[in-house]
Amino acid sequence: MALIVQKFGGTSVGSVERIEQVAEKVKKFHEAGNDLVIVVSAMSGETNRLIDLAKQISEQPVPRELDVMVSTGEQVTIALLAMALIKRGVPAISYTGNQVRILTDSAHNKARILQIDDQKIRADLKAGRVVVVAGFQGVDEHGNITTLGRGGSDTTGVALAAALKADECQIYTDVDGVYTTDPRVVPQARRLDKITFEEMLEMASLGSKVLQIRSVEFAGKYNVPLRVLHSFQEGPGTLITLDEEESMEQPIISGIAFNRDEAKLTIRGVPDTPGVAFKILGPISAANIEVDMIVQNVAHDNTTDFTFTVHRNDYHNALQVLESTAREIGAREVVGDTKIAKVSIVGVGMRSHAGVASRMFEALAKESINIQMISTSEIKVSVVIEEKYLELAVRALHTAFELDAPARQGE
Repeated sequence: MALIVQKFGGTSVGSVERIEQVAEKVKKFHEAGNDLVIVVSAMSGETNRLIDLAKQISEQPVPRELDVMVSTGEQVTIALLAMALIKRGVPAISYTGNQVRILTDSAHNKARILQIDDQKIRADLKAGRVVVVAGFQGVDEHGNITTLGRGGSDTTGVALAAALKADECQIYTDVDGVYTTDPRVVPQARRLDKITFEEMLEMASLGSKVLQIRSVEFAGKYNVPLRVLHSFQEGPGTLITLDEEESMEQPIISGIAFNRDEAKLTIRGVPDTPGVAFKILGPISAANIEVDMIVQNVAHDNTTDFTFTVHRNDYHNALQVLESTAREIGAREVVGDTKIAKVSIVGVGMRSHAGVASRMFEALAKESINIQMISTSEIKVSVVIEEKYLELAVRALHTAFELDAPARQGE
């Protein structure tokens, strides 16, 4: 008998009919003799509806009161799912984050989980009940309701699985697993049976939207086996685990991630003196703008060109800050480009294989795609290219690293 935490997202519980379908699925697992804790999100669109209501009252709602309100979305879902299970003869009980005592810090709208009191849940499981817990929410030490930010229900699921030492945490979503890349861009993309936490973290941070980054970090830290599954289609999904063995048979590259939301800024003719990087990036950081990739080139005349990328939403703000900095430090000019994209290859197999980067550059060169910036880590190589070549680059790399699924007969 296994202890399994299952998390169902907003689309999975988006209507009463879907909640009934989830109840059927949970019933099968319960009848198979498993102990089950079910974490659910609010019904799809509900959190946005509640936020819109708040904004009709105030353009910037008080964070504490906003948490009180948006946490009700999950409260509706847990009650409906518990009712649907009880109707099917499955003993079930629902709990809010406050009732379970998911203790968080006091950072409203983006709280972090500190501790979970698992006694109540364990007692219910022992009594044969399915425990249904509201995702995305908790309570601080002062008794205030808190929420965990976007994708917080994934984090709730993983945190409960860690606290209960569950055998597996299953994340049900609208895809049937983690793919080598986005199947909408590369129809030959394959579902991965297995991927490491490290690879999944890189994929998530580089633009793969399957799982929320914080939940993957949490799972890796506490070694909680995570499985991504489709809510309404049968299948094995993708297991995310610490396990790196089998690397002999493992492909060098597990997947290709990409991100269109990038913009590039260059400050040219900067005097090449100690501390210049801080003079440029200090004000950017002070403006609360995150920098991604950085390249610096020194010219013969002792000046330097300094280039970095930011999220496209931060571009205009960053440009203003940089132009002000350029005047202060006597730089020649500032130029920007919002028509770029980042493409990354990810795989723990890179650690034991040489020549991965050159193979990537060769594949892009064959398609006459110019590389503007390069960034590497132990298990990743990222490049910045013109946005118009993004899909061509992803397809070329997918083929070059032999990730394409074999063509089915008749295709």
